[in-house]
Amino acid sequence: MALATATDAYELRFDAGRICLDLLATTHPEERFDSVEVLRTWIARSGLVPPDTPLAHADPSWLVAFRELRGLVGQLVRGSINPAPWPSYDIALARVNDIARAAPPAPRAVRREDGTLVRELDHPPECAALLGAVARDALELLTDPVARAGLRECEGDNCPIVYLDTSRGRRRRWCSSEVCGNRERVARHRRRAALARA
Repeated sequence: MALATATDAYELRFDAGRICLDLLATTHPEERFDSVEVLRTWIARSGLVPPDTPLAHADPSWLVAFRELRGLVGQLVRGSINPAPWPSYDIALARVNDIARAAPPAPRAVRREDGTLVRELDHPPECAALLGAVARDALELLTDPVARAGLRECEGDNCPIVYLDTSRGRRRRWCSSEVCGNRERVARHRRRAALARA
């Protein structure tokens, strides 16, 4: 029997429509950032860095920083969806603005042996730069009225995932048709079958 890899075991999701929203999804259905290895996997798969970028220098302080940013972005995004008196909203906004000031990693194009161009970084990315890139994504989302209008919370039972609805007519109801949408369809079928039997 093959051993599960970190990505298999943690089922990281990248379907929310924005990298900052994919960061928020790392809390559902349970905490995903429970090790530096999982964080490295998330950074690599999120597109924050080019494929095969070395991340061995990431340490537990990165987990703390990414979790902090995730909490701040969550406050701002949920505050945009459900405007209500959020006493800590302005504090979160100021902190995300500060984090966003860090320069993101500078990619460069490098020619492979076969002649194709690929993205690479001049040097291994620092935590502050990666956090800055995610924070900038959140600020761009929240300051773009068209994109912000597409923010939705999943209507699935007990699913807190926030996603960007880019569907035609903006009628998408679930974070994933295959996950929450399928659960809802199965539940509806069972309810109809139970009513038919009754």
